[in-house]
Amino acid sequence: MTSLQTQCLSVGEADNLRKIAYLQRPGKAPGLFWLNGFRSVMTGLKASAIDALGQEHGLGVTRFDYSGHGESGGDFHAATIGDWLEETLAVFALTEGPQVVLGSSMGGWLALLLARALQARGENRIKGMVLIAPAVDATRELIPKRFLAEDFSRLDRDGFVERESAYGDGPYRYTKKLIADGDQHLLFGKVIETGCPVHILQGGQDRDVPPAHAQRLLTHILHDPVTLTMIPDGDHRLSRPEDLARLRAAVVGML
Repeated sequence: MTSLQTQCLSVGEADNLRKIAYLQRPGKAPGLFWLNGFRSVMTGLKASAIDALGQEHGLGVTRFDYSGHGESGGDFHAATIGDWLEETLAVFALTEGPQVVLGSSMGGWLALLLARALQARGENRIKGMVLIAPAVDATRELIPKRFLAEDFSRLDRDGFVERESAYGDGPYRYTKKLIADGDQHLLFGKVIETGCPVHILQGGQDRDVPPAHAQRLLTHILHDPVTLTMIPDGDHRLSRPEDLARLRAAVVGML
């Protein structure tokens, strides 16, 4: 695979200025625009599979690390959904022509927020969307529902809660700031307009984003064609070879 050089983009101002690292493969349109999940990076298995698919088809591919993740600057514990959406919009602005937007977990939520923000600007460049276990409204609908009573007390007292990851990569810290800011970006409760076809890939054994959450999302996308592929034995990450094959097929279907 052709090696790519990491580039950097400055996003934000003053005390919230951060350097965002991104990788961009040149190619024809429609390009592929990848959004990672919470604590995931642009060199992960799914992101790399998308890059390989883009190279195979001669398509442009753009992926990046959110602030506080991977090669990007910024403090992970100070970041918010609003910050990561601002970065998503800034990196998307580096693309040209129609794009297929791909989002995993939190990246699925950001993909839908990206579509909403672009439509508000009158910019309709999203040709299709593939969402993997989309964690829509996670800071209200998913994360707090895993908290115990003592977690809420700790959140009020310390400003954060740490819970051990199910994936063996250490504790995950959820800050009061992150959860409060998430309330400014909620999508459930009103119609979600994507302006493009949507394909959702959902693991039947996903404990982080349960299948019922994907089903709920379906009830909100009323004006755009949606396909839901349920993978009965799939977990949250959907990174097995057979899962990556399904991801590739879903993306090719959008092309």
